Amino acid sequence: MSESPVRVLHAVNHLGLGGTEKVLQLLVANLDKSRFIPAVYSKKDGPRAKQIRASGIDTYIGLDFSDVLNRFRPHIVHIHRAGWPDPEMLTPLRRAKVPVVVETNVFGRHDPSPQAAVIDATLFVSRFCLDRFATVTAIDARPPRYDFLYNPVNTDFFAARAVPDRDFSVPAAGRISRADPGKWSALALEFLPHLVRDIPDFRYHIIGCIPEARAYIEDNGLADNVVLHDPVETDGEICAFLDRVSVLAHANDTGESFGLVIAEAMACGLPVVTHPAEGLRDNAQLELVDDRVTGLVAADAEEYANALKYLFAHPEKARRMGRAGREKAQRLYRMQTIARQLEQRYTQLLESKGIV
Repeated sequence: MSESPVRVLHAVNHLGLGGTEKVLQLLVANLDKSRFIPAVYSKKDGPRAKQIRASGIDTYIGLDFSDVLNRFRPHIVHIHRAGWPDPEMLTPLRRAKVPVVVETNVFGRHDPSPQAAVIDATLFVSRFCLDRFATVTAIDARPPRYDFLYNPVNTDFFAARAVPDRDFSVPAAGRISRADPGKWSALALEFLPHLVRDIPDFRYHIIGCIPEARAYIEDNGLADNVVLHDPVETDGEICAFLDRVSVLAHANDTGESFGLVIAEAMACGLPVVTHPAEGLRDNAQLELVDDRVTGLVAADAEEYANALKYLFAHPEKARRMGRAGREKAQRLYRMQTIARQLEQRYTQLLESKGIV
C-alpha cells in the first residue's frame, strides 16, 4: 500500500444502543490494527462512544464532518445508514475526495440521489436484503458494487458465558427489543392467552416493553406471567438475561433486515420462535431461523403458542435446535470472521483505485 496502515473512518448518525451502532463497534474493534487504523465519527454522542474509546479507538463526536475528514484524512470512509438519501453525510465525502467510500445499508433501501454516486460499494446485512433490493430496483446487484456482509456477533463470548446446563423444559421465554412500537407485533402478545391457558406457570421475560403492551398485559390478567426488565448495554447483561429463559420469542411486524438479537440468542444455544413478515417487509429472520432446525416459524398466535409448548414439552429437541443455532452463528456471524471478510473487501476496493 502507498501508506500503511490504512486509515478507515466509520461514520454513523449517533452512538446509541441500537444494532446498527453495535455492529459498527464490533467491526472497528476487530479490524487488524497492523493493517488498518480505525476511527469513528458520529453526529451525536451515546453510550457506545465510551465503549469504543475503551477499546483504544478514537472517536469524533458532534464535530463538523468535513473538518473530521480533513483532520483524519481517511483512505476509506465506511458509513452505516438506513439507505435512503443522506446529503448531509454524503456531500462532504465528495468534497474531501475520499478515495474509497463503503456503506452498510441497514434496511436495504435504494438511494437514487446524485450524492449517492460517491459510494463505491454497498453492503447489505443479509442475503434477503440484497435479493429484495435487486428485485425491487431491477439493478444488477452484484459484487463488487453490491454484496452482503452479515452483522458480526461475539459468538465466542456468548458460547463461553451462556449457562451450559440449561433446562429447556422450564416454561420461560425471553424477548429483547428497544421500547419502540415499531419493534413490536400484536403476535408478541396475542400468543400469551393461548399459552397460559395450558401452561399457567409460563413466564415471559421482556426487555423493551411499550405502553400498549403493558395495557394488554393488565387488561388480560397476565401480569403474573410477565416479568419486565430494564434495558441492557453489554453482552454480559444480554447473556445473563438469556440465561433465564429456554427460548427466544421474536415477533416484529416489520420483520428484520438481519436480526442481531436472534443471532445472539442462537450464539447462546437458544432455539428461536419467529414468524414471517408480509409482502416486501424485512424477512431476514427466516434467513437466520431455519424452521425445525434452529427454531420454529409460526404464522399466527395459536401456532406461536403451540411452537413454544412443543419446545417446553420436548426439551431434547429444543436443545438440539439450540445447538444447531449456536453452530450456525459461529460459522456465519462470528465477529472475527466478519472482520476478515470486510478487510478483504476493503483491500479489493483499494486495489481497484490503484492505492495498493
